[in-house]
Amino acid sequence: MAETIKMPVAKHLPRSSSALAPLGEPLFRSLWIAAVISYTGTWMQNVGAGWLMTTLTMSPFKVGMVQAAATLPVFLVIVPAGALADMIDRRRLLLFAQTWMVLASAILGILTLLQVVTPWVLLLFTFLLGLGAVMNDPAWQAITPEIVSREQHASAVALNSAGFNVARAVGPALGGIVVASAGCGITFLLNALSFFGVILFLYHWKRQGHEHVETGRVFDAIKIGFSYVRKSTVVQSVLIRTGAFSLAASAIWALLPIIARPHGATGYGILVGSFGAGALAGAAALPRLRRQFSVDGVVALAIAAFALVTFFAGRVHDFGPLCVVLFVGGTAWIGILACLNTAAQTMSPDWVRARALSMYLLVLQGGMALGSAAWGALATKIGVRGALLWSALALLVGLTSIRRHRLSARDVELAPSVVRD
Repeated sequence: MAETIKMPVAKHLPRSSSALAPLGEPLFRSLWIAAVISYTGTWMQNVGAGWLMTTLTMSPFKVGMVQAAATLPVFLVIVPAGALADMIDRRRLLLFAQTWMVLASAILGILTLLQVVTPWVLLLFTFLLGLGAVMNDPAWQAITPEIVSREQHASAVALNSAGFNVARAVGPALGGIVVASAGCGITFLLNALSFFGVILFLYHWKRQGHEHVETGRVFDAIKIGFSYVRKSTVVQSVLIRTGAFSLAASAIWALLPIIARPHGATGYGILVGSFGAGALAGAAALPRLRRQFSVDGVVALAIAAFALVTFFAGRVHDFGPLCVVLFVGGTAWIGILACLNTAAQTMSPDWVRARALSMYLLVLQGGMALGSAAWGALATKIGVRGALLWSALALLVGLTSIRRHRLSARDVELAPSVVRD
């Protein structure tokens, strides 16, 4: 029998609630603004790293490895990070991770200005930044219920996604401008500065009602998390759907710096910004689409659209049409990931939430890392156009996972916050 994923729907929210209501709560509003600034710096960093690699080498494999190096740490620390986020003070864990990323980005910026960066040095510091991000992610997503009232939780999750896509639209264009005018080193230093808003918020945040849900060793907590996943068919279905998409969809991100190379650093930033603008448009249209179509219908249409975008990205060379292609890609991308992320946020109770989210992030980001390396290697052998064709076909094949692992937005609520027996 097909498994149904339970997701929150608007009819379960109070009538007074609106999409922007969480911003009326000072705690959430402060963190949201700081997060948007930090996300913007991260997208500027991504543009700078991708562009710097193309100035150091035009090897498709090494260019693809920039994306892989950023996400590869999920295989090493995402599961322990999820366990730690369920065991210790999430505020302190987040402060450590944010400080780590400041140092990694600042040191890379200084080395770049000194012109001593090689392709492998760039990959090393990209990996170190990814390591900090992975340590940050499970705790970051798990604190949302702590900084916003219960009735605004679903809207807060949506606003977090919107904030990320505001940065996705603005950050790459700013990054391209800074790279073209001041160089990649300044871009990396600006990213280091962008973390300080979140650090200041966390430093002054007086966390209320924190309890150590788990005691004992991290390894034991990890075992409990895996046991929960093995017993939950809902979680398994979310993970399967996420893996099928992330492995196939990573090609366009891995190879975009090469596609954009003829258009310069500013053009590269605008192209990535076009993708982000499309994601914003998709986020605005998504509530209406969910009212008209099933969640599975929205996801299937979005994946089919993204497959077409991937195909045409390797064949459209003029700058204007390529911006349009990537805009459509961003619209499809948010339609897919918004559904998957909402399912991941609500598929588990509070006591195991960070560990379940770490499994989701492992599959999502790990699939992107493996896919980036694989598509880069394939592009080296058969060319960028051929690799993107096979990526588009893989996306269409992945649609077969919908039949056995369905997503549904009918007659369900947020997962309860319960204490484990």
